[in-house]
Amino acid sequence: MKFFEAVANIFRIPDLRKRILFTLMMLAIYRLGGHIPTPGIDANRLAAYFAQNQGSLFGFIDLFSGGMFRRLTIFALGIMPYITASIILQLLTVVVPTLEKLQKEGELGRRKITQWTRYLTVILAIMQSFGIALTLEKSEGGFVLNPGFGFMLMTMLTLTTGTAFIMWLGEQITERGIGNGMSLLIFAGIVVGLPRAIENIYQHVFITKEWGPLHLIIILTIMIAVVAFIVLVERGERRIPVQYAKRVVGRRMMGGQSTHLPLKVNAGGVIPVIFASSLLAFPQTLMGWQVVKNSPFLSGMLASIGGSQPLYYLLFTALIIFFCFFYVSIIFNPNEAADNMRKYGGFIPGIRPGKNTAEYMNKILTKITVVGGLYLAILSLIPQIMISGIKLQRLPLVGNWIDTYFPRFLLDGLNVNFYFGGTSLLIVVGVAMDTVNQVEAQLIMRHYEGFTPRAGRIRGRRSSS
Repeated sequence: MKFFEAVANIFRIPDLRKRILFTLMMLAIYRLGGHIPTPGIDANRLAAYFAQNQGSLFGFIDLFSGGMFRRLTIFALGIMPYITASIILQLLTVVVPTLEKLQKEGELGRRKITQWTRYLTVILAIMQSFGIALTLEKSEGGFVLNPGFGFMLMTMLTLTTGTAFIMWLGEQITERGIGNGMSLLIFAGIVVGLPRAIENIYQHVFITKEWGPLHLIIILTIMIAVVAFIVLVERGERRIPVQYAKRVVGRRMMGGQSTHLPLKVNAGGVIPVIFASSLLAFPQTLMGWQVVKNSPFLSGMLASIGGSQPLYYLLFTALIIFFCFFYVSIIFNPNEAADNMRKYGGFIPGIRPGKNTAEYMNKILTKITVVGGLYLAILSLIPQIMISGIKLQRLPLVGNWIDTYFPRFLLDGLNVNFYFGGTSLLIVVGVAMDTVNQVEAQLIMRHYEGFTPRAGRIRGRRSSS
């Protein structure tokens, strides 16, 4: 009852009600634009091509556009150019002193970086739209109705304008709505596949009867367990106790309090998975090239790291852990944190300030980053194994024994059209948690009760007790 009371409280607050309705309106516009096709494209042939290349880089981009890339609508590029631009600028802050200085300047510096991110997004959108137009025109699939300079220009103009408009929508949601606009746009694009996923499961269980009740129970159990696992780890953090010494400033006694430094288990979020997935999807894109098809060595090597192959899962796990360390090293510097702590009279009990503090934090950060990387890897691999299994029978020496004694659902998968893979499921749950937390913060700020039991510690106006 407390949950429904909190939902009712949302609409009792005029400002919060306006923000949520504005967010829903922006998301509706985003979905509406996803049904307007780019001129000069045979959409049916293009959809058939994507159905055959779901594991390629094109299929990965299509995930973040909510299926718009597959149909090549005006929003086909989705939010990917903005994500790429943000990641590039974030990486450049490490090597470019100007960007590093801007990042430390506070709100003014962040606005300047945001402005550069917009410019870079448009540049990347122009480059990607040109590549898409050129690829479609040169391909043998007959996707383009009227090839030529006019088609190239129209495609570049349409897709770049669509990306700029999506970027504007996301910024408007962040500023005037509720939640992170860019994340909510990705969220909306992914959850639109939920009805199709439910329909697919219904057909397999009740119409074609390819799955029995046991298969359905396994699928639902794994989905619930994975969601619970995400919620548990995403809220997990390692709290390092920090003590601040007392200082006399003028006639006042300052400091003396105890606090903690929170280190998130999954500090990198979904970015390591995006990096790893895009890198491993690129070789599958090359499989369609004629040069690769004509070379048995190249085609065999690329096939060995294809989806559901043991080597693919091994490389995928290694890349995720690597990018976790890489990203965490960018967003958190133990030496800088230790210096700042010492400047303000803080110290970790039992650890000497300075170098020893930095080494202590780095040791803890290494441990939780490994855990975070393994968590992301497990989360990403479980849905993939459900879809297509893991081809352990292709291993040398033990392949025949595995093929005889291992269960078929593990080796060949359940062939379920699982729209919520590891990456998408992490995004959906993470964005949902962040948005609910923001709504809850707005409620508590106005002295209403929140959704969760922990928010009930602040007695609100509509308290049930």
